[in-house]
Amino acid sequence: MEESSKPFLHHLEDLRRALIWSAVSVFLGMGAACAFAPQFFKILKRPLIGVVPDPDTFLQPLDVTGGLSVAMQTIIWGGLLFSAPAILFSICWFVFPGLTSRERRALLGGLLFATFLFIGGVTLCYFFALGPALAMMLWVNEWLGIHAQYFSVTSYIGFVLKLMLSFGITFELPVILLVLGQLGVLNSRQLRDKRRYAIIIILIVAAIITPSQDPFSQLILASPLIALYELCIWLIWFREERA
Repeated sequence: MEESSKPFLHHLEDLRRALIWSAVSVFLGMGAACAFAPQFFKILKRPLIGVVPDPDTFLQPLDVTGGLSVAMQTIIWGGLLFSAPAILFSICWFVFPGLTSRERRALLGGLLFATFLFIGGVTLCYFFALGPALAMMLWVNEWLGIHAQYFSVTSYIGFVLKLMLSFGITFELPVILLVLGQLGVLNSRQLRDKRRYAIIIILIVAAIITPSQDPFSQLILASPLIALYELCIWLIWFREERA
């Protein structure tokens, strides 16, 4: 038996709680990033290993407040990175009471899959995209005759954290397809018929969302998304066969 509809004021109260929980999640994420900022900064420098001779001397502050700017970027963007799954949970918690039992099961499965994909996207970016993207940026400088002896540390940290967050968020796109497939809004045949358009859209999204704008990072982001699109087709088809 489904729950009765809530009064409008109760929905506003639920929204207030979801917003408060999201704000608390961001605050806790920023606290964790602040507590481990030096260690976190060391981790963020590792993609430079093998790209430049000495990552420690290659990153330079260009003003007196350079260290403070790095700390603030690390705390803010790191906090968003850490709290993103919790924010996603709070959003789902807000819409959960208004859904049917079938929709709740679909949303719960999609939520767990979304958390896994977000972590996978961030991990893929850190280990496979950042190194080639940084090497590409240096190559462009050399090609233009600009001999980069160092990177601005504030620019570097912003670039790395934004790229990781972009990968994590973009990897949430297949979850939408799975949830819509679970609800019967989409079917596997529709996804197969629209495959070519989906690939074009994925390439455009990858080109827009990657801050480096280099083709290597875009392909590293687009390739697994295309593979995940194919996986969604098979998972939805398998559900249809079992129904």
